[in-house]
Amino acid sequence: MPAITTPFTGKDEVDHDEMSANIRRLMKDGATGVVAAGCTGEFWSLRPEERREIYATARKAVGKDGTAIVGAAGITPRDVIAAMEDAAAEGADAALVMPPFFAHLSEAEVIAHFETVSEAAPLPVMLYNIPGNAGNALTPAIVDRLADLENVVAIKESSGDWLNFQGTLSIAGDRIRVFCGPSSTIGVPAMLAGCDGLVDCFPNVWPSLIDIWPMMQRGETEAAWEVQVRAQELTRLFISGGRTLYPATKAAMDYLGLPGGGAPRAPLQPLKGEPLAGLHRGLDRILRRAPNAA
Repeated sequence: MPAITTPFTGKDEVDHDEMSANIRRLMKDGATGVVAAGCTGEFWSLRPEERREIYATARKAVGKDGTAIVGAAGITPRDVIAAMEDAAAEGADAALVMPPFFAHLSEAEVIAHFETVSEAAPLPVMLYNIPGNAGNALTPAIVDRLADLENVVAIKESSGDWLNFQGTLSIAGDRIRVFCGPSSTIGVPAMLAGCDGLVDCFPNVWPSLIDIWPMMQRGETEAAWEVQVRAQELTRLFISGGRTLYPATKAAMDYLGLPGGGAPRAPLQPLKGEPLAGLHRGLDRILRRAPNAA
């Protein structure tokens, strides 16, 4: 399930037409659903009413057979529950919930936060472990506790730390579904270990990354590894040379003529100059050698 971007118009409003076009493209390319208003979707820049409108757009665009998981990040349980209520009203299938950010919490405080959220949740909860952004980690020990909460059904494990991913899968994989977040870097190893699915931003740029799941199901491990290697190259390209992930993702979509790109919302800034030129050169080099290049 691709983690989709949030495109904006020239007036800095959410461009729902572009978002819908991107989702429909990804579903046509084999995605089973999308994650909207998450980190790739610049959730931190969205007003509550914008997030609710995005929830509705995602639900409609994935279609009746697709899964719409939407971000419901917030620092307080009150804010998370309010976002989840909006998501439920717009027909979302589940909410992606990270730990509170900025405030550094104890293990007990993280657990208490999710206990409160789960008790009032109007939707199934997919935990979201991305400590590099949230500042608070969902360790395997914490997930072991959270996996028993009534409304917690899954986790998007995006730490990028293989030991944390493996530990989470081992300790909670029999109770909740464990999705690999950075499938661009460790998707194939995660599938070999037995994960339940993949979530990543790179299918926005290179739809072939969606193919590694069915490839592995068909036993085409060598072909899946080839896609994995190219995806790892793309990852390095997007976070080097003065580039950061989310502006680089949108700039790459623009360069490749794909819907859903455009400028990020401040404080993020569009790529320009050599960082942009270097991105273009890298895309030409990597995708030209990749199978089924976008």
